[in-house]
Amino acid sequence: MKTVTKSKKEDDILSSPLKHTVISTRKQLHGWHHGKRECTGERMLINPYNGCSIDCFFCYGKALPGHFQKFRKKGIITVCDNFDRTVAKQLDSINVACAGYLSPVTDPFQKINEKYKLSQKIIREFISRNIPMDIVTKAIIPEEVIQTIKGQKHSLCQVSILTPHEKLQRTLVPNGASINQLFKNINRLAKAGIHAVCRIDPVLPYITDREKDLTEIIRRAAGEGAKHIIASSLDIPLSIRKDIEQTLRTIFGAGMTFEYNQLYKEFIDGHFHAHIDYRNGLFELLRSICDKENLTFALCMEYELKGGKPVGMNRRFMSSVNCEGIDVPVYIRNGDRFEPAANCSGACLTCTDPECGIGELAMGIPGSKKDWKLSDYRRWSKELKNDNKKSRNQKC
Repeated sequence: MKTVTKSKKEDDILSSPLKHTVISTRKQLHGWHHGKRECTGERMLINPYNGCSIDCFFCYGKALPGHFQKFRKKGIITVCDNFDRTVAKQLDSINVACAGYLSPVTDPFQKINEKYKLSQKIIREFISRNIPMDIVTKAIIPEEVIQTIKGQKHSLCQVSILTPHEKLQRTLVPNGASINQLFKNINRLAKAGIHAVCRIDPVLPYITDREKDLTEIIRRAAGEGAKHIIASSLDIPLSIRKDIEQTLRTIFGAGMTFEYNQLYKEFIDGHFHAHIDYRNGLFELLRSICDKENLTFALCMEYELKGGKPVGMNRRFMSSVNCEGIDVPVYIRNGDRFEPAANCSGACLTCTDPECGIGELAMGIPGSKKDWKLSDYRRWSKELKNDNKKSRNQKC
């Protein structure tokens, strides 16, 4: 994603409710970042904040460049001023839309959002146009968010729960919600008729991978109303590997660091992954537990090397059509609102016959491009408009 920023209080560090700076930005909505992806559904990614005060020590966001390094090194969160207005203008410039994804890197309901409420404002911009939202969080979901999205039938929320043990949860996710609050999120979503997903993402080897603990999370999530489980095994970006090792040593002792060094020797696109035998065993276990509890299951961003090239593992373990366990179609503008494309499952990555009318979104065809920008959405919008005009002329 190309980001252009204009200085607005760039050097003015505000202290309340925590250290942050506010910038103007013209960054654009975009899809998944690269061709190596396993995400079946196309999404429009949204990051109103760069940096995350929930502050998981293993967060891959700390390996990202630009303003993310300001948080990693100085603890300063960057707030994108009035980003909801920017998003609104971009949505009004297109006639084709996929679900908004809030957020791929930072938590939308972290503490800074209490001050700026950008997440709620952006959600309202999508829902007011009848475009679905896909929300991921380790925090308490504000009630107004649930009330806003509950009438949009393809919207969903994903709640991340790493362990059933509160003390360990506080160590891993220091400024997130408590375990009880996270399960209550799922219950509140389910009662409102919103598709609820429990993410066990990531599983930390030798720390949160006990079968008993994983079973407890999945059973409790099902009991609270979750319909689907998403999981991954921790991967370690090269650029922050030393930081992660130091934290593991401090919290769990030198022995844990040694175990991780023995396990993490598979290097794929700048990230170290746990040995494939370990991951296969973990994902087989998770899938079997989900099958017993009548929940669907999928992986998130898991790859193995075959012939020296990364190959996605999700299709081997996934038990649903789409990664989130719900089919979210592409939406097409109809006046001031958007409506689902007829018979579209939203599984763009495996699609070979696009019901939405956008040929390029049929990414099941070999050689298809898999990373889209706002300019592509605008181009598709013009193409659909021209196709509709031709169809009307032919009827006349």
